[in-house]
Order: sequence, then C-alpha cells, then structure tokens
Amino acid sequence: MSTTTETRKQFILSGCRGRQLAPPCKVLLPWNLDSQDLVSFPAFNEWLSKLLDNLKLQEDPAHTFHSNAYKLREIDVQAVDWFGKIDPKTGKSGKLGFIKMQVKVESGPNEGETDEMELRKPRQSLPGAVFLRGGSVGMLIILQPNDVPKDSEKDKFALLTIQPRIAAASLAFAEIPAGMLEGHSFTGTAAKEIKEETTLVVKPDDLFALSENVVTQSTITPWKRNTSPQHSHARENLHNAMYPSMGACDEFLPLYLCQKRVPRGKLQALQGRATGLRDEGEMITLKLVPLDELCVHGGRDGKALSAYAFYQYHRSKNPEALLDKVTEDGLEELK
Repeated sequence: MSTTTETRKQFILSGCRGRQLAPPCKVLLPWNLDSQDLVSFPAFNEWLSKLLDNLKLQEDPAHTFHSNAYKLREIDVQAVDWFGKIDPKTGKSGKLGFIKMQVKVESGPNEGETDEMELRKPRQSLPGAVFLRGGSVGMLIILQPNDVPKDSEKDKFALLTIQPRIAAASLAFAEIPAGMLEGHSFTGTAAKEIKEETTLVVKPDDLFALSENVVTQSTITPWKRNTSPQHSHARENLHNAMYPSMGACDEFLPLYLCQKRVPRGKLQALQGRATGLRDEGEMITLKLVPLDELCVHGGRDGKALSAYAFYQYHRSKNPEALLDKVTEDGLEELK
C-alpha cells in the first residue's frame, strides 16, 4: 500500500503593518491561494495586527501569561472561498471572500532555544481554528407612525428580515438587517446591502452608534492579574463592536440605530414585502414586530439581542441623544 503526501505552498511571515513576529511564523497555503493574496486580504491584516498587539501585552509583568508567554508559531490556511466566477486553472476569481485557518499559538521555548530556564517552561496550546471573513454592520431599524408624539414609545416597530440561512439550517431566519463592511465606516457596501434588504435608504447622518461609545467605557483590564500591584491602562486592541462568534470567527459588528417616523400606511405596505436580489439567491421578506417583542421574534439573532440591549442602555442614560437622531423624512426614502 502506497501513500502520497501533498506538497503545500508555504512562506515565512516576519511581520504585519509594522509589527514584527519574533520568531517569524511559517504559513502554509492551499493550491488556490498565493502569499500576496493572503497578505493583501484586509480581514487577515486586521486579525493579525490585533493578535500581534495583544500578544505583545504579555511583556507586562502584570499580564496573566507573562511568565510563559504565548507566541504565534504557524498559520495553516486550509481553505478559501473566492467571490464570483472561478477560473478552473487557478481556483480564483476577482475577490477573496472567506478563509479557514488553523493557527498554532503556543507557549514554551522557541525552536533552537538553549537557555535552561526557557527550556523548563511547559508548552501549552490555545484553540486555533479561525474563520476569517471581516467585519459587518448590524442595524436596528425602528419605525414609528408619525401621528404619535416623537418622544413616545407607543407603536414602535422593529424591522426584521426573514431569509434562508443555510449555516443555521434555516429557510426562514429572523434577524435585523446587516451588511458587510469595507473599511471601518458605514458607507458603500453596507449601505447598499441595507437598501437591498429593506428598501430603506440609510444615510450616515441618520445613524446613532449603539455599540461604539459603550464598549470603550469598561474600566476592567481583562488581561491583568487582579493581585498585581501595578496599574496599567493598556487595553487589548479590539474593534469597538460586538463579536457574534469569537470562539471561531473574526467577524465583528458595529451596531447602529436608525429611527424613522412614517405614515401608518407605509408601515402596512412594508409588512411581508419581498426584497433582496432574488436573481442572486437573496430571498428576503420583511417583517415588522413590536419593539418590545423584539426578543420574542428576533431572539435567535445575536445582532438583534445586542442591539436591543444597547438601545435600552442609551434610553436609560441619555434618551435625548436618541431623540436627536429621529428623522421625519421617511416617506421619500422608503421606496
């Protein structure tokens, strides 16, 4: 019986965005991905630069892992998905979409280490399965008839999309609208996708940032040992957003609020409307639910639950700021 071993492409990665890897890291690639494809992929650079920053925090004596610091040893890119028509010869298309990696992050001595103290340190590994896809934006859209007072909570409705989500084994998953991010702001792709899903034209000035200014308020430094006498304000480098599946995926979601006051007839017209790019497989139906029942109708969607929690936080802390972002011009913008 004979066996064959696949020859993998590989290269040595020494740094990212001015951050150095010490020691350098071996990267294994699948047949349809080159080193330049990987290092130019925005989601990879975002993930790697943040990981290197947070590994560097271990140099602080107050860090929980200071005595036996973890290091990035190897990145095994196991599979990639390209968006668009695939060239059968190269296995590529015009845009890299998703990457599945197995990342080796270990403590213990480096290869070739001779120092006896370092050699005594145990080698421990962290779980390293990573699905790279980059950021998205989640949008809590609250619609209210324009015949009730602006400062009233009466007759507020949340807009949900109902669509197939095969990863969740569902043909009718209820969730708040979302769109992929390009860069860190709600422009371009995200705005276009929100419009395709909901028929609502959302302008940046209409938005209230639900998550961004809240998650930065934490006074806890999670990586510090509680018994450490040293005081440090250093924070881990993370996005000011919600991470829906941090156990295996890099995706982060800044959450926004869009509030529109519209005629009651327009609300009724939205209920059950079919939207999305159906010729591209987007089978979306709109559903309006009472805002105070969002946890019932959208309770399986982490975006919806997080956005609603942030909304209630802002209502309790600074309701005037929410009122300032309510727009009355929904009639022209609801196509």
